[in-house]
Amino acid sequence: MKYDFTSLMNRSGHDAIAVDVIPIPGAEVKEGFSIIPMWVADMNFPTLPTITEAIHARVNEPHFGYFELPDAYFESIIRWQKVRNGVDGLTRECIGYENGVLGGVISAVTAFTEPGEAILLHSPTYIGFTGSVENSGRKIVLSDLVQDENGVWRMDYEDMDRKLKEHKIHFAIFCSPHNPTGRVWERWEIEKAMEVYAANDCIVISDEIWSDLTLPGHPHIPTQSVSEDAKKRTIAFYATTKTFSLAGLVGSYHIIYNSYLRDRVEKASSYSHYNSPNVLSVHALIGAYRPEGYQWVDELREVLDENTRYAYEYITTHFEGVHLSKPEGTYMLYLDCEKWCHAHQMEMDDLLKAGVSVGVIWQDGRPFHRAYAIRLNVAVPHSLVVEAMDRLDKYVFRA
Repeated sequence: MKYDFTSLMNRSGHDAIAVDVIPIPGAEVKEGFSIIPMWVADMNFPTLPTITEAIHARVNEPHFGYFELPDAYFESIIRWQKVRNGVDGLTRECIGYENGVLGGVISAVTAFTEPGEAILLHSPTYIGFTGSVENSGRKIVLSDLVQDENGVWRMDYEDMDRKLKEHKIHFAIFCSPHNPTGRVWERWEIEKAMEVYAANDCIVISDEIWSDLTLPGHPHIPTQSVSEDAKKRTIAFYATTKTFSLAGLVGSYHIIYNSYLRDRVEKASSYSHYNSPNVLSVHALIGAYRPEGYQWVDELREVLDENTRYAYEYITTHFEGVHLSKPEGTYMLYLDCEKWCHAHQMEMDDLLKAGVSVGVIWQDGRPFHRAYAIRLNVAVPHSLVVEAMDRLDKYVFRA
């Protein structure tokens, strides 16, 4: 490979919560165990060199005043969407800067709903949606994803339709690829979901922040591409932050074709003045979407495929009672530990602490609306995935 996905970076003391924070209350790493950061959704790989080059070039210009988004910003996004997602006809007026996907979500929520109004989401649910939507004074109505006979997470379209009608809901948040389950929806699944939303006159937010990180055989299908109606009723959000591990720089963008939706989202986002572009974030995106970025992401996906396949096979063959749906995208695994906990008479809090005690810093998956879930990040060098599985085997699940 041209790019480095094997070096063990020292992130400690460099403002990285992945290694400097333990997210499990009361948990401590035992002496003799190094930390393997496998919780918060950022990656432990050196980022694409053209990103740092673009940032350095801009920092060398000694002025950081107010500015307009440069043509290169829009041109980079249009080209990326064309090449990576097959999007034709995207124009710059449909693209808007966002200081993060969740900020954009709340701008849209503010524009089209009132406090106390209900919004439909799927469960398991990304905790960022839960917190931001509830903090905005809206109510969340959940439609549970269900697993089929092969363990594949599926939408329950009848349940979606029923809850939209019962609660008089006209606004929904759709996650594609889905976080935390890692499902990469097929075209027919998105088409059917959008038909349900259309039948209930729903405006739809489509969070596609994970769109670049799908595994082989599971192409990303932009929600806006499945029909002309979907194109008109959908507010889509994308970002470089997950793809290139740039969360600390902040920055994302929306694609909104319908001018009625776009004008109102942009107006709502202007109220707090939070959404003014960050100049370094803008140039980071331009650096990310250079030709080198296409190769870097292709190599990254190979690494993530190797890591997820190894972890999936190890977990499903070694940890009896731990269930994991086969990953299709993202780099987060969502473990179901219910049978294991019952068989070993162990509480989830104790299981979570046991993993941390041997240096595997994983994430409590219960806030994502599953009572026995753990979320595990495999965007680390492969050697650390192997080491983490070995420690969990020896000291936690088969201790």
